[in-house]
Amino acid sequence: MSLLSQQSPEARDDAALGEEYTKGTSHLVVASIIAAVLVTIAVAIYVVAGEKPPAATGNIIEVWEHPMHTETSGFDANGASIPKESIDQVLVFTHVSLHNQSKVPIFLHEILTNIMLDDGVHSSYAAMPADYDRIFIAYPTLGSLRATPLSPDTTLNPGQTKEGTFVSAFRLTPAQWAARKSLDFSFGFRYLPSLKLTPKVPVTAR
Repeated sequence: MSLLSQQSPEARDDAALGEEYTKGTSHLVVASIIAAVLVTIAVAIYVVAGEKPPAATGNIIEVWEHPMHTETSGFDANGASIPKESIDQVLVFTHVSLHNQSKVPIFLHEILTNIMLDDGVHSSYAAMPADYDRIFIAYPTLGSLRATPLSPDTTLNPGQTKEGTFVSAFRLTPAQWAARKSLDFSFGFRYLPSLKLTPKVPVTAR
């Protein structure tokens, strides 16, 4: 045997240890990959199994707009002269149907009408029924737009469907309103994600 092929017992032991270490490291890497894959599969199964249909569904039945231009009288409460103020606004009337497809009551607590303009999103809360009624008292000419109101404070029992109309107001000129990029509605339910509905019907001027 040549001197080149001879190894001391210590060298042979170190070589064997290195080989075993390499094998052990390889096993650890494979085990880690398998564990990661199993965890990913388990999380995916949990997410899919935990998915449920939303508690609330809905449909925008009709939307109509009514631009209004008003001017203040130019006098304060004491009769003193003050500068007149011009006010442009657009009233947005929306007829909607909401359905509770869960097995427990759900509680509506706010309705928002949202539009996208060049400077961002503008939102307006729906009027409560009492304010809805005051609109038609203050502006009798709007009587033809009156319908059964939907309160932003509504309870839907399991399987129940409710229809109604709500109104929101935007301090915009007709031109600004016409320049909107999008229109949608958010229905906020307590303890649940908001329901967002985008109308599939045209907005009618009335």
